[in-house]
Amino acid sequence: MRKRTLSLALAVSMAAMSLAGCGGGGGTTATTAAAGGETTAAASEAATEAASTDDSNLSDVEKIIKEAEGMSMEELAKKAIEESNGKTFYGVGNSSRGKSALPLFIEYLQSIDPSYKMEYEWQQPKNNKIFEQLTADSLKTEGTFAMTLIQDGNQIESKMVQPGILKTYIPKEWAEANGTTPDAYKGFLPLQTLNKVFMYNSTGSAEYKNCWDFVAEGVHPLYMDIDSEIVGKNFLYMLTEDKYAGWLKDAYDALDDTKKAYFKPVIDEMATDAEDLGLGENGAYALAWIKLWVENYNEQTDDGPICNTLVTDSATDQAGLLVYSKLRSVEESAGVSLNNIKVAAYQDGYKGIGGYGYCHYLFVTNNSPLPWTACAFIQYMTCTEDGFSAWGKDMGGYSANPEVAAAIEETYQHSKGGYNEAGEDQFPCKDDRGYDWWTTDGELVLEDPDYCASVSFTVGSWIELLTKYSDSAK
Repeated sequence: MRKRTLSLALAVSMAAMSLAGCGGGGGTTATTAAAGGETTAAASEAATEAASTDDSNLSDVEKIIKEAEGMSMEELAKKAIEESNGKTFYGVGNSSRGKSALPLFIEYLQSIDPSYKMEYEWQQPKNNKIFEQLTADSLKTEGTFAMTLIQDGNQIESKMVQPGILKTYIPKEWAEANGTTPDAYKGFLPLQTLNKVFMYNSTGSAEYKNCWDFVAEGVHPLYMDIDSEIVGKNFLYMLTEDKYAGWLKDAYDALDDTKKAYFKPVIDEMATDAEDLGLGENGAYALAWIKLWVENYNEQTDDGPICNTLVTDSATDQAGLLVYSKLRSVEESAGVSLNNIKVAAYQDGYKGIGGYGYCHYLFVTNNSPLPWTACAFIQYMTCTEDGFSAWGKDMGGYSANPEVAAAIEETYQHSKGGYNEAGEDQFPCKDDRGYDWWTTDGELVLEDPDYCASVSFTVGSWIELLTKYSDSAK
């Protein structure tokens, strides 16, 4: 125990020195967009405000972005046609759906100019290599990639935005739909918020009525490793924020005395660490939950296999935290059924966090070879139902444009995803209750890039000292 305490003290000390060298890290402010995706660092806001007062400080791409932010979709489309006709558009992203959206975008441009032609290539780097790829491309005078769709707000802020590699473009029509203007909006541009939710196999007798049940003795939820999908680590960072730590405290208070007695020693043990890390009054509850989660989750390679396991007859009482949309691809067969699984937060009497949400953000590269076309493509995806349709068929993915979100729900009826043509609710787990429900009653923990960046050294160093569950299935 002494060795661990000394290691923690050293980690916190080094983190404080690192933060001082970087000009701070805590105390920044974040704002929340109508769709829950907008977060940004104060440093980014200050840079944007300074640039907006003096165009001489803007890069060529930033000047185009500024002009594009005053244009309608059709006006911008004409600029894109002029710029990219006969050329090849290269995009890079965490979602392969960008490749599905590009031909629809080209068809839209062809509706304005039938002679328009553009080739395209979409890359999806694995193992979090997108940051390295974009960094390398930024060293060229003119880059290869026109734009990117990217996740992990923490690394976006520190590795992409602060060094000036990526630039935010806010479409005029997107801003209007959210009741603001491009100049007034201070944040990254979210395409969508996705959720990962707690689910469990219901073929046995086990019940998960509280988020603490997922870290109880002998429970090993299936989960993508936090070192392979970094947004999973951001989820743990966010649990230490006062609001979410308070949710964990409230859920603990709802437990019976037997369960409280099991968790209390861990919570008490975390009190000193919470104080050392500068957390709020409920920080010990957050650290206790994080510790138990990391030391017990069963590491998996992807959410798809997790889903495929949980819906089988043989996965009795197993649980997991996974992307909600994976349920859409499950096909009923002998031994496999969506009725073998329950979404924890949908169950009567469930207490505590139901999962976490993170965003896909859209950026123009600062050395984009086709900046007008990049802006037009971004506006097409965020401001039209067809543009978002590559993602719209999935439940658990919510457009950051309220008008597009409403149109997508009207088309796909995700709230009745489990109903058949006869109006019978065959698979209640697929009835998506929507963004507004998940972020209130469902207690979805939302990623805030600003907060994650402020604790990535401190809480991140503390997490690195934890020992992961050693019997994880590979």
